[in-house]
Amino acid sequence: MPDRGDPGPGDGALGRPAEPTDAQDTSGGPGRVLVALYAVFALAAGARAAVQIALDFAEAPLAYVLSAVASVVYLVAAIGFARGGRAGRRAAVVACSVELVGVLTVGVLSLADPAAFPDATVWSGFGQGYGFIPLALPVLGLLWLRHRSATLDEGQGPAPG
Repeated sequence: MPDRGDPGPGDGALGRPAEPTDAQDTSGGPGRVLVALYAVFALAAGARAAVQIALDFAEAPLAYVLSAVASVVYLVAAIGFARGGRAGRRAAVVACSVELVGVLTVGVLSLADPAAFPDATVWSGFGQGYGFIPLALPVLGLLWLRHRSATLDEGQGPAPG
């Protein structure tokens, strides 16, 4: 039993940060897979964009810049999921939302006007070149975040998984 003068670890009322509960953690369970996938996609899209921009930028500048943007979005999502807590969840929601809008927009534009995208991006054809994972990933990420937020809001404690 802690001494009355020592409220114990994680007492947010006395200025110490409360320790995150499992319900606040977005990187546990399926969140670990999301962190890994987003990290891999950040690396893959970033490396691809760096090479394309360095060697062939004039060939398809829009496509190469979009790949670089996708890389940054994936990195922000990976960090948000890994960090957890309110700020991490917020960053992950924004990143997943931007990603979903980007995949849908670029997917439609790349199919409607292929000449505008002479070289593929991560999001071209709804992520067809990457097995449509870029289309599924933000949906799964937003669903996971919604699940974790609902668990936290309801005060049920940690969700299984």
